Amino acid sequence: KNKPILLSTGMANLGEIENALNILASGGLNREEITILHCNTEYPTPMEDVNLKAILTIKNAFKVKVGYSDHTLGIEVPVAAVAMGAKVIEKHFTLDKTLPGPDHSCSLEPHELKSMVRAIRNVEMALSGNGRKEPSKSESKNKTIVRKSIFSKTAISEGEKFTEDNIILKRPGDGIPAIDIDKVLSKKAGRNINAGIKLSYNDISWQSELES
Repeated sequence: KNKPILLSTGMANLGEIENALNILASGGLNREEITILHCNTEYPTPMEDVNLKAILTIKNAFKVKVGYSDHTLGIEVPVAAVAMGAKVIEKHFTLDKTLPGPDHSCSLEPHELKSMVRAIRNVEMALSGNGRKEPSKSESKNKTIVRKSIFSKTAISEGEKFTEDNIILKRPGDGIPAIDIDKVLSKKAGRNINAGIKLSYNDISWQSELES
């Protein structure tokens, strides 16, 4: 029919999936129109049998879009599947879990389905970054507040050496950066400094030991 195919793979191994793909291809269906759903056909599926890593195995083996057909209780497993690359989620839906039949107990009621969709949308947003490790727009404003500067822990006299006993690292980070503490520890105070003062470069004598 040349329609897109969602191919669920409960109880199947890779060889059986390959056979199914070959049958679809022999009928003229392009692999770009196929999404293979990893699935475990047990109702409900025990968590130890979910094997979400199989999503990656299927994706790498057949170079097709992948998804997940879920029979676990709750919503966390399909949300995790999206984080692992699933483009389609199949989940049983019911208006009442207490209705008779094998599927209702492991299905989602309306409020649960809404929660699952919301969680999946949040995960999709969380995965939408550029992949570079760099400060985000939302956290950049916190950099100065959260990072630390070098402060005087005690009163320090002019000419006194900076030591681990008389300086301390504290917030905010708009003074001498904490990363530069080793440079400061090798120097002397350029003037009298009260306790609890955020050090500036003007508080430090940059004269070398040989010159002094």
